[in-house]
Amino acid sequence: MANITRLDPLDDLFRGFFVRPVDFNGAPTQPPTIKMDVKEQGNDYLVYAELPGVKKTDIHVIVDGNQVSISAEIKQEKDIKEGERILRSERYFGKVARSFQLGQEIDDSHAVAKFNDGILELTLPKRTASPNKRLNID
Repeated sequence: MANITRLDPLDDLFRGFFVRPVDFNGAPTQPPTIKMDVKEQGNDYLVYAELPGVKKTDIHVIVDGNQVSISAEIKQEKDIKEGERILRSERYFGKVARSFQLGQEIDDSHAVAKFNDGILELTLPKRTASPNKRLNID
């Protein structure tokens, strides 16, 4: 007769849980990237970038021709109370940045940036091409 052992699938889950501290395998090895959507609407480019946990004052946007650069700093707030100890911290704190190129140059004098609920919204109007100017030769 064969020996039959009944295994409880939850047994492995809880077996070491109370014996040792919570063990998570692997940690993020690189900073997160800024996730975004880029749309073209008429004479504007619309950019929606996710920046959760960032304050408006810590966001920097630079427009140079058709190149757009977004950078931000996520700062860690110290909220450890008496008698607490951190077992695991997976949230990222530090600088994140992303640059991309658009199909046309941007009129940076009319560009608008808004930040609400962790979403940076950029309205980037396309630079209108100036007509060619013919030079008179003296």
